[in-house]
Amino acid sequence: MWQFRIVLLNQGKADLGECGKINPGARITEELREIIMRGLPNLITQDPQIRDWVWHLIHDYAPSRIEIESRFEQMLAELRQMREEQERRWQEQQRRWDEQQKRWEENQRRLEENERRLDALIEEERRRWDEQQKRWEENQRQLNALIEEIKNVDHCIDTTIGALGARWGVSSEAAFRNALAGILEKSFGVKVERVEYKDESGEVFGHPDMVELDVLIRDGEVLVCEIKSSVSRSDIYTLERKVHSYEKRFGRKVDRRLLISPIVLEPERKLAHSLGIEVYSDATQVVP
Repeated sequence: MWQFRIVLLNQGKADLGECGKINPGARITEELREIIMRGLPNLITQDPQIRDWVWHLIHDYAPSRIEIESRFEQMLAELRQMREEQERRWQEQQRRWDEQQKRWEENQRRLEENERRLDALIEEERRRWDEQQKRWEENQRQLNALIEEIKNVDHCIDTTIGALGARWGVSSEAAFRNALAGILEKSFGVKVERVEYKDESGEVFGHPDMVELDVLIRDGEVLVCEIKSSVSRSDIYTLERKVHSYEKRFGRKVDRRLLISPIVLEPERKLAHSLGIEVYSDATQVVP
C-alpha cells in the first residue's frame, strides 16, 4: 500500500486532498493507470481508508441503490404500462378483427344466398323461356297453317272474282254497247254497226283471229268505239291495230278513235292520247 501511495506522490499527477479524492484536473499516465488497475483491488480489500475513498468516489459519480431501485421500479412501471397499453390495443384489434370476421361471414352468407337466388332466378327464366319458345313455335305453326289456309281461300276468291268479273265485264260491255247504240241511233241519227271479221293475216293479234269493232257513222264521218270494263296498255295498242286493219279491209278512213271505260289509269290515258285515241270514262262525255 505504501508503494501505491509513493507512486501517486512521485508522479504528481493526482491530488488526494483532505478527503482522499483524486483531483479531477490531474492527468493520469498510462503507467499510473496500469499500477492502479493492478493494485487497487488488493488495496480495497486490505485498506479501510482506500475502501472508503473508493466508495465516496463511486458515490459521487454513480447513483445510489435507492436511486437505482427507484429507476428500476419506474422502468418496470413504464414497461407494465406499455404492456397494458399494448394488451389493450391488442384486445381492441382482436375485437375489431372479430367484428370484421363476423361481417365477412355475414357478407359471405349473403353472397351465397344471392347466388342461390340468382341461380333459381336463372333457372326460372330458362324454364319460362323454354315454355315461351314452345308457345311461339306452336303459334308460328298455327300462323303458317292459317297463312296457307288464307292463301287457299284467297286463291279461291281470286278465281271466283275473276270469273265473276269476266262474266260481269262481258255482260256489262254488251249491255252498255246496246244501250249506247239505241241512244245514238234513235236520238241522234247515228248509225251504229257491229263489225266482225276474221283477220287472216294476224295483223291485230299476231295470229289469225276474229276482230270485233263498234263503228259509228254520221254524215259520212266514221268513228271506231271500243268499250272496255277496264283498260290496259295492250288494249290501247290492240285498238290501234284494229283501226288500221279495219281501214285496210273496208277502205274507209277512221276519223275518230274512241275508248270508253270506267277505269283508265293516267299512264294508259297518256298513251292513248299520244296515239290519237280519245279516252272517256263516261259515255255522256262523248261529243257527237
